[in-house]
Amino acid sequence: MFIVALTGGIASGKTAVEHCFARRGIEIRDADRVARDVVAPDSEGLRQVIATFGNEVLAADGSLDRRLMRERVFADPEARRQLERIIHPRVRDALRQSAQEMRSAYGLLVIPLLVESGDYAWVDRVLVVDVPRSVQISRLLNRDGITRELAESMVNAQASREQRLAIADDVIDNTADLAALDSAVETLHRRYLQLAA
Repeated sequence: MFIVALTGGIASGKTAVEHCFARRGIEIRDADRVARDVVAPDSEGLRQVIATFGNEVLAADGSLDRRLMRERVFADPEARRQLERIIHPRVRDALRQSAQEMRSAYGLLVIPLLVESGDYAWVDRVLVVDVPRSVQISRLLNRDGITRELAESMVNAQASREQRLAIADDVIDNTADLAALDSAVETLHRRYLQLAA
């Protein structure tokens, strides 16, 4: 299976790109969804998170309190690294297994933290959705209703724009409208069909 890894900074528009590929019949697996699964209640991942951070990271229903965890790890880089050491290997293993089960012309893995999590040498192409930092901040403020300080710390916690572009085989500039985005995806879709064949 020919596999394309889709990545980009927070609020760059990865979901919009993902939807464009899905409309073309491409199977997609999302690392963020897998990351939720690997720390689901009663999972080994959640047990390790509790062992590392304590029971205070749990919501009343026994699930991971994502908002509390997000605030904690974006305020403390070492806590973020600890959480990543628990989650990233589990997500990577699950995505690799899932990629082997895809049946469309090629597969798309949405991996927001591709640069940070590493060890995805087995993917065939890396597609980066790119926007300037100022656009990311603006979209985060509008989308999540958070403070500018938290928005900036979220952007700062990820790999830089330059680091993402350095690993890119393909880049989509997502600063225009949805029609332009869909057109860019169509061009890449045709290329990926050729490469997969």
